[in-house]
Amino acid sequence: MKNRLMVALDVPTAKDALMLRDQLGTHVGWLKVGLRLFVAEGPRLIRQLSEQHPIFLDLKFHDIPNTVAQAVASAGDHGVNMINVHAAGGPEMLKAAAKAATAFPSMQLIAVTVLTSDPMPKEEAQGLVLERAMMAHDAGLKGIVCSVHEVEAIKAICGQDFITVTPGIRWGDQELQDQKRVATPEYAIKQKADYLVVGRPILAAANPVHAADEAVAMMHKASR
Repeated sequence: MKNRLMVALDVPTAKDALMLRDQLGTHVGWLKVGLRLFVAEGPRLIRQLSEQHPIFLDLKFHDIPNTVAQAVASAGDHGVNMINVHAAGGPEMLKAAAKAATAFPSMQLIAVTVLTSDPMPKEEAQGLVLERAMMAHDAGLKGIVCSVHEVEAIKAICGQDFITVTPGIRWGDQELQDQKRVATPEYAIKQKADYLVVGRPILAAANPVHAADEAVAMMHKASR
């Protein structure tokens, strides 16, 4: 189960990121690098982090098709294992990104559907997520980013092999911060989510390793 846990390195510097990498070690499967850290530190840090973990580069590319295709190719050259684009860019952008990604068989290209911080009503969010998931599927992407609450419906229409990456994971008395559509690790696994993205619940914990182990234990419990 730890190989399905992605820790979001929402920290400001390479020093912070590498310290967390070493601290978490084999307790987690993936590391996720987002806009803040990548803009601050760039590709060199990606190479350092990838020495010990697969990397999800979470930059949510959204631009004209040719520009996004070139960005996807650059991500592949850095050796990342997963990259995302924003499904709001439309079918032509998604197809261009998927075509560029074929040059990197070990890199999974996925699409962001609706941010889990979006306050739109649940039914409206689910409808838009499903629409964008089908668009990404038809364009040749490997999966999508969505909330746990849409996973079951996405698997039903796109197939069980279509990857679902789910942020908004919280448990216990943790604060929601800017997240709206949240779920526990246990519930996420029961809904058949493929990957769980956890940031602040681990990073802000008094003991990040203990928090990661706690999440994995709940995931194991749900899989029995």
